[in-house]
Parts: sequence; C-alpha cells; structure tokens
Amino acid sequence: MIPVRVERRMLPHVPWALVAVMLSVALLGIWNLASASRPPHHPVWGSQALFLSIGVALAFAVCLLDYRWIYRMALPIYLLNVAALIAVKIVGHKAKGHESWFALGPIRVQPAEFMKIGLILMLAKFFHDDYQPLDDSYGLMRLWKPVAITLVPLVLVLAQPDLGTAMMIFFTALTVILFSRVKKTVLIVLGIAVVATFGVVWNDYLREDDSRPTIVRHFLKHHQSQRISSWLDPDSDLRGANYHSAQSKIAVGSGGLIGKGWGHGTQTGLFFLPEQHTDFIFSVWAEEHGFLACLALLAMYGLILILSLGVAYNSRDRFGAFAAVGITAMLFWQVFENIGMVIGLLPVTGITLPLMSYGGSSMVSVMLGLGVLANVGMRRHIF
Repeated sequence: MIPVRVERRMLPHVPWALVAVMLSVALLGIWNLASASRPPHHPVWGSQALFLSIGVALAFAVCLLDYRWIYRMALPIYLLNVAALIAVKIVGHKAKGHESWFALGPIRVQPAEFMKIGLILMLAKFFHDDYQPLDDSYGLMRLWKPVAITLVPLVLVLAQPDLGTAMMIFFTALTVILFSRVKKTVLIVLGIAVVATFGVVWNDYLREDDSRPTIVRHFLKHHQSQRISSWLDPDSDLRGANYHSAQSKIAVGSGGLIGKGWGHGTQTGLFFLPEQHTDFIFSVWAEEHGFLACLALLAMYGLILILSLGVAYNSRDRFGAFAAVGITAMLFWQVFENIGMVIGLLPVTGITLPLMSYGGSSMVSVMLGLGVLANVGMRRHIF
C-alpha cells in the first residue's frame, strides 16, 4: 500500500512561490506554442495544455506521498527506468534516426526524460546512505558507485543514439556528485578532463592537418560530428548543417527590443525556423516579444533555480537536499544548453526548453520534479 501523509502544518511550508513561477512559465509556453504551431501545422498548444494538466495532477500526487516512501522507492524507480531504456532499444519507435520513444497510439513516451528523475533520486539515496560523519568528503575511490549509477543510463541513452539527452544526464549527475563535497584530487582530475576535451576538439576539428589521426570524431555519427564542426565555423554551409542555427539567430535578432507581436513573427509564420515548436521555441519567443521579454523569461527561470536551491538549503536531511539540487541542476543545464544553442553559442543538440517546448514527456518529467521539490519543502519540519 502506498502511504499518503498530509498534515495541516505542512501547507505553509509548500514552496508556493516556486509552484506559481513554474506554472506561469508553463502557461506562457502554451500561449507561445499557439503562435508557433499556427495553421497549417497541428495546433499542439491544446495537447501541451493536456500534458500540463497531467503533469500537475502527478505533481500533486507526489506531494501527497510520505516523503520516506519516495526515499525507499528510489532504487525500484531507478531500475524501472533502466528497464524502460533497454526496452525502448528493442521495441521502441524510431524517429529522426533515434530509437527514443514508445509509441502508444497517438502518444509517444520518451523514457530518457523520466530517467533523469530516477537517476537524481538514486544518487540522492546513495549520498544519504553513504554519509560518514567522520569523513564527509569524497575522493576518487568513494565515488565509483555514483559513477557506476550514472554510467548505466548514460550508455543506454547514447546507444539510442541521443547525444543531447546523454549530455544532460552527465552534467546533472556531475553537479550532484560535486555537491557531495569532493576532495581536491577529484577537482584536479576533472580539470585535466576539461583540458583534454579542448585538446580533442582542437585535434579533431580545428587542427589544419588532413593527415592527422582523429581521437573521437570517427566514433560519432555523421550528423553529430557535423553539428560540432558547423558550430566551430558558424558561417559555413548556411543551407545545410548551419541552417538551423542561422535561421534561429535571424529570428532572435529580428525581434529587436519589444518584438513583432504575438502571431506576427515572419521567421515563425513563414516556417523558416525548423522545429520551432520544440527545440527552437525560444526563437519564436524572442522574435515575437523581443529582448525585454527574453530578459523577463530568463529572470523567471533564474527565480525557479533560486527557489529550488532554497528548498535544498532548508532540507533537514541529505536525501531531500541532494534530490532538490539534482532537479535544480537538471533544469539549469537544459535551459543553459537550449538557449545557448538557439543564439549560436553552443552546438545544436536537440534539447528542449523546460516548460516552454512542446513535448509530453518533457513537461510531465519537469512537473514530477516540481512534485519532489514541493514534497521536500513541505516536509522539512518533520525531520
């Protein structure tokens, strides 16, 4: 039996401001989608409203659960998500070269989105159980278990292949691990890895020597390698590999200070923007509402991150603190990558903008994260 525990004294501790801001961004996203998906395209804003309703209902259900039950169920939730990633590789629906979805009639479910929540809860459980008061810092040897916990879904997502989502899983897990108070040796190794990454990029993409042996490039799919090379040379192949990025930057720049108005975006209306209802939804917002509205939207995302970190700071146990940090990291890296991609600062990876981009799995997973944050916040006084 699933334990449900709600007391009157919990209600004042619900992070109402966080709930309000996240729902406000989601509603702005639906309004923005109504313009992005104008005829002759399917009006996906109606489906997005349904996904939001489902997500809110599930978030409310998560709030009702006994906090300690979520902690005990972290391992089964993690294993269930791993099983879903294995199953999607076998019987999943293939689209755009990826085997990333289950096709349930007209509905497509992307298990990798829910794996992020499962991974966060599992890492939070590990760092809660592994705490040693006399040695509360982590060296390389003590980190092998959380690294292994991360590698399992990371490899499965890469096998789909979905490099963008794999990157989000990696950076989210890395943030949680660094939050565990790692030793200097870990930071040194991480610094060496960053330098090595720049060295690989220079050798594989920037070094002017056609006879050079590549290190990573020959392991990547052609379109993945092309995204990196086109990002490093944004003025090349504007009708091919750089088309997405070029059209996005045109849309963002043409919005000016106050935008062209809802439904009046030319890049959006003439459908020059590819994937304008998913990956490049921020371009639609920028073109139609302008620079000031972009700043306002970024401020709302910033407030979401600050309030989420506030939940982590006020948590009375390590599981709640690590879970809140993980969900905050998940949101941060997705916003960072999506907007960086849209304005040309980062490679195009197909990462959606949380609460704004169209997608049922993305919306529901973010709402589940909100449910966990609210659960941690409203129960912090009972520990």
